[in-house]
Amino acid sequence: MDNQRLFLYVALALVLLLGWMTWQQDYGPSAPQQASPTASVDQPESAPATPAPSEAEAEAEAPGQPAGSDSVPELASDTLTDTGVNQVRVVTDLFEVDIDLNGGNVHGVRLLEHTVSLDDPTPFQLMGTESPLFIAQAGLVGDGIEAPGPGARWVADEQEYILEGDAEQIEVPLRWRDENGLMVTRRYVFTRDSYLIDVRHEVQNPLADSVRVYQYNQLRRSSDTEGPGFLGAASYTGGVIYSPDDKYEKISFNNMEKDDLSRDITDGWLAMIQHYFLAGWVPPRDQVLRYYTRVNRGEYVLGQSSPWVTVEAGGQATLENRLVVGPKKQNRLAPIAEGLELTVDYGWLTIISKPLFIALSWIHSVVGNWGWSIILLTLAIKLVFYKLSEASYRSMARMRKLQPEMKRLKERYPDDRQKMNQELMTLYKKEKINPLGGCLPILVQIPVFIALYWVLLESVELRQAPWMFWIQDLSERDPFYILPLLMGATMFLQQKLNPAPMDPIQQKIMMGLPLVFTVFFIFFPAGLVLYWVTNNTLSIAQQWVITRRIEAGAKS
Repeated sequence: MDNQRLFLYVALALVLLLGWMTWQQDYGPSAPQQASPTASVDQPESAPATPAPSEAEAEAEAPGQPAGSDSVPELASDTLTDTGVNQVRVVTDLFEVDIDLNGGNVHGVRLLEHTVSLDDPTPFQLMGTESPLFIAQAGLVGDGIEAPGPGARWVADEQEYILEGDAEQIEVPLRWRDENGLMVTRRYVFTRDSYLIDVRHEVQNPLADSVRVYQYNQLRRSSDTEGPGFLGAASYTGGVIYSPDDKYEKISFNNMEKDDLSRDITDGWLAMIQHYFLAGWVPPRDQVLRYYTRVNRGEYVLGQSSPWVTVEAGGQATLENRLVVGPKKQNRLAPIAEGLELTVDYGWLTIISKPLFIALSWIHSVVGNWGWSIILLTLAIKLVFYKLSEASYRSMARMRKLQPEMKRLKERYPDDRQKMNQELMTLYKKEKINPLGGCLPILVQIPVFIALYWVLLESVELRQAPWMFWIQDLSERDPFYILPLLMGATMFLQQKLNPAPMDPIQQKIMMGLPLVFTVFFIFFPAGLVLYWVTNNTLSIAQQWVITRRIEAGAKS
């Protein structure tokens, strides 16, 4: 068996799969959508689910439901109309946030350390009301009383809050009061050098009787992705939840269309993720929350609701949650909550990809350039697998030496394939060659190659990261196609070092593979192509040395 051909077939299958995903992204069927209303009057499908019952209520009827009823409390969705002065703007060292006072929710987030592109210095807008719609909502639901839901009108002291000077935090208080005097203060607390926002509801009850409320927190998004193309297709856009029992679980837009998620989770979190960025709710620990999904008018809601909280007459209570909005950087996400770093989605090869990312990050901390870090990591991987690769290349070199004899056998038995194969096996036995000897080394390395592929694809650290000369963004395709052409050339050279297939049809297919791969790699991020070119170049050097040694030994 031609080991290099086996590897190329597997790699071609991977490239074809990615190409098919891109085609699906651009031309495949998508979930049906309707235009979002500019001002919603009643959207019951966007309502939070029934809150999770407390332990004292576990054996009673579900809270918020009349006896014998399975109904769910419903809320009107907040308006998305631009209210002008009715919007609070918050500026920290990391982002700008827009809070609409009609609902009091986060309707816009612009990341100051991440621009749209190298040519466009505008801060990258992660959340907003334009396509794609992506907002974070929070509120309270009362038990037979009015409470500040999505349509509530809030009042702010200032129109703009800026984290200035040496201040470590800034608080944005919003206030709401009903006709009977129930008062709620929602506080957004922003911290320097943090993408984590504390969100608190402080409820004051001046009434003569106790009241019950529960808090909901949700993310609302349209299914639009970041745009067509290779990256949009290869990266997952949708919902995820985490629980100690089921760990990391994707809740795609299609899943939301088919079924309503409704489950109780302790010490979990939820998020909407896309390529490089996320927004998520991370609730307090040791508290049971009800997680739910809703779909309405082409918009998807992933949320959680707390248990009922009783506020005694003349007393007060505080309900808390945390909103994380920003890039998917593992060193920032891991300390926030268990499993949150898994939003950097390496798929089923995470167990290999995470150590590779750690190694890549360590190399970058030394050399300070992600391009050279990729090259050095590729060299390190080649050194680790040197002996395995050597066995494979030795097998191919011996097979190459037997090419003339194999050709004579084919000419001797042109119509008797079984006899030819018998003679080939006799020849292999005589020369002490195992035709499968090089397969295992290649197969062992393939998962590592694919794992590194996902590391380079998913790491936000490579976004807008320069290498040198014309490569100023390793997450974008090579603007002059130099790296894809080099990759095709190195693949062609590798084939020249390998034994040619005996079948003429296979020979033509193998000769066409470098061209096919070059075309595909034109659309790959430059960082991935750089890795492949480096790997091919090192493989050629290693294979050339081994082949020359074996040929020199045969002559002597």
